[in-house]
Amino acid sequence: MLENFYTLNQIESQGEGKYLCRITLNAAHPIFAGHFPDNPVTPGVCMLQIIKNITEEITQKKLFLSKTSQVKFMTLINPNTAGELTLQLELAEHPDTIVVKNTTSFGDTVALKLTNTYKLC
Repeated sequence: MLENFYTLNQIESQGEGKYLCRITLNAAHPIFAGHFPDNPVTPGVCMLQIIKNITEEITQKKLFLSKTSQVKFMTLINPNTAGELTLQLELAEHPDTIVVKNTTSFGDTVALKLTNTYKLC
């Protein structure tokens, strides 16, 4: 579903389970034509999938999203005006789960904050 939806430009370890990641959204992706024509908005479910994909990249583990909490969409993410996103991830690994705290922003604008719990597959 997210093939060519975004490009992962950077994953930088900030030490002790903290990562700074930068992505570029593909404003020409067909998802934006349906969500919404002439006013594209990044679907929340796509942001959840991006965070999962990046967490799998970092941990090199296959994950299943089991819980999302403290979800706050602060503003819309339009790929034409906010196509470069910064994701700050804080991972806490446990025997059967990984908990990820995320803050997604573009420029000085915070767009999304959430905590996800993933089960190991």
